[in-house]
This record gives sequence, structure tokens and C-alpha cells, in this order.
Amino acid sequence: MNGAPLKIAVIAGEVSGDLLGADLIAALKRIHSGPVELVGVGGEGLQAEGLRSLFDFSELSIMGITQVLSRLPKLHTLIRQTTAAIIAARPDILLIIDSPDFTHRVAKRVRAALPDLPVVNYVCPSVWAWKEYRATRMLAYVDHVLAVLPFEPATMRALGGPETTYVGHRLTADPALLEARRLRTGHAPVEGAGKAILMLPGSRSSEIAKLLPFFEDAAKELVARNGPMRFLLPTVPHNEALVKGLVAGWATPPEVAVGPAQKWKAFAEADAAMAASGTVILELALAGVPTVSVYKTDWIIRLLARRIKVWTGALPNIIADYAVVPEYLNEIVRGASLARWMERLSADTFQLKAMNEGYDLVWQRMQTEKPPGEHAAEILLDLLKKKKPGRF
Repeated sequence: MNGAPLKIAVIAGEVSGDLLGADLIAALKRIHSGPVELVGVGGEGLQAEGLRSLFDFSELSIMGITQVLSRLPKLHTLIRQTTAAIIAARPDILLIIDSPDFTHRVAKRVRAALPDLPVVNYVCPSVWAWKEYRATRMLAYVDHVLAVLPFEPATMRALGGPETTYVGHRLTADPALLEARRLRTGHAPVEGAGKAILMLPGSRSSEIAKLLPFFEDAAKELVARNGPMRFLLPTVPHNEALVKGLVAGWATPPEVAVGPAQKWKAFAEADAAMAASGTVILELALAGVPTVSVYKTDWIIRLLARRIKVWTGALPNIIADYAVVPEYLNEIVRGASLARWMERLSADTFQLKAMNEGYDLVWQRMQTEKPPGEHAAEILLDLLKKKKPGRF
């Protein structure tokens, strides 16, 4: 590609999206010989690549319908601010990354003002789970979708959505995950006492407060039935005080560890895990940590449960197309049930062998010839060539 200056508008509303965007931009800079300018919203990853974020992107870190509703006035203000800044910048392309409640609203408005601007959506919205009508609506403002899950292109084709390409998931090339996976190679269940159980109650304070009491019940049950055990509880710096406060009175206090390095160390050491439903379940599967998925939803989501089309909330299950990871949701969550699963998954059992077989299938189906960021960057540049043939 020639050395023409390239201005990219990028919007990422979550840490995971920021990491994806930074990976893509870094790869793009290696391919494109000209200068690359960024405008938009992002976190530390994109800022390290040269972005001056319009505002602190943590303001977009919301989850659940009730949180979205309570933040609507602020969200509308940020949507208008972001839209105006991107239109004024006149970028060559707009890259929206996940966080559809925000990024798609901005993309619609920008497309209305700049109808010839190419728009790429990184991370396919979960049209396979619910609100499948979003697929066709995206045709009005998205030119290409970069999917991070292997089943998504077929789903988008079936629903009549924009062209979609599976570029791979950054986790399959994440050095820390790969190292944890390597350290776990040949990991054998520990006989007797002293097993290490990993606890991952989520990244948001609401998730943590809802799930930790059930994890405490599971810990009590495990110690009562098996004797002394270790409980590993990684968290992020801004949740450290909350987590330590919530576990201070536990009979067997968990080992609270802070930061990414400590998290991956816990992944490598754990015999089994109980974790909040989400991307972390996929992380655990790819790292090879036997796990059970647990979640407590918003009350509004419970009312809308019939509109949810997907048969499971665990990504490894969808990728494998069968139930690899057990799931406990809402009223079904019980500490005693989690404890018994931890016993089965931390011992040489048929349940453990079956889960490992499923994990192998998930790993196989997620492999790609090129690293995700590189593949995504190539698609973005190819789209630019098609849309602006005289310049790129």
C-alpha cells in the first residue's frame, strides 16, 4: 500500500475492545508505509498507538439494561460529542469496536453525515443470541464486520447482514494465555487435600457483589468435605478494595491477587475454576482450566428471557456446538452445586476428560492462518482501496 496519510476514527468502549483496536492499529502501521492518525475514543492500548481519547472511555463501561437506562442522558451527550468530533475530523475510515449500545449509535449518525465514509465493525454484535433483526439494520451503516468467533460469519449470512469475516480471536495469540496453557500441559489433578480452586466473580462491582456470596458457600462446602484447600481470586486494581472487603470474613480467605500477571499465574496453578459468564469462560477454555460458568442477570433480562435465542451463554459451548462447560444461572446458582463440580473437575474423572476433549475442539476451531490483528488490518486496508481507489 502506498504511503498516503491515513486518518482513522476509532471508538472502543471497553478494555477488551481497546486491546483489539490497539492490536489492529499496530498491525496496520506495519503494513501501511504512510503516517497514521487516530481520532476517537479508547483506552491505554489505543492511546499508546497515538490516540488522544475524546473522554475517559471508562464512562462507557456499562452492562445490563438497567445500567443503560440509568445512564441514557449521559450516553446521549457522549454520542453527540463523539459524532461531532468524527464528522469534523473527516477521517478516511471509521472503526467501531464492540460496545454496540454506544458505537453503533455513533456510526449511524456519522454515516448520515458522511455517506461515503467506510465503516468497519470489529466484534460482531450478538445477533446469534437475541435481537437478530440488528443484522439487516447494520447494512445501512456498516460495510464489513470483523468477527472474533468462528460461527459468526455463517450466522450473519443467514440473517442477511453485512459481509462478515472471521479474523480470529486475540486470545488465541495472547502471549500470557499461551504461557499459561504451556505451563498447564500435563497438569494432573492433585490427590487429596491442597487443591487450588480459581474464583472469577467478574470485572464489575455489581457482578462481584452478586456472585462472591455463592463462591463463599462453595468454599465452605469444599473445605468441609475435603479438608484444607487454596482459593485463588485474581482481580483488577480498581476492584481490589471491594474484593478484599467482601472476603475479609471468610473462614478460608482466598488469595487475592491483583493485575494481569497474577491472574495468569493463577490460571496456570488452578485445578478447577468457577467464573462469571463472559469472555473469561473462553479464556479459561483456551488456557485449559476446567470451569463452571455462573451468572446473575438484571431483573429486566429475566423478563426478556424468552427473546434470547441462543441455547447457552458459554462461548466454548457455542463454538463446540455442545455443552462443554456446565452453567448455573440466577435462582439455580448454589454454592453446594459449585463445590461438587469443583470436586469432579479437579480429580481424574470422566467429567474432566470430557471437558478437556471439548476444550481441544474449541482450540482447533478458533485457529487462523494469520494473527487476528494482522488479518483485521488487511481487511480494513482492502476496504479502503475499494472505497477510495484513487487515493489508496
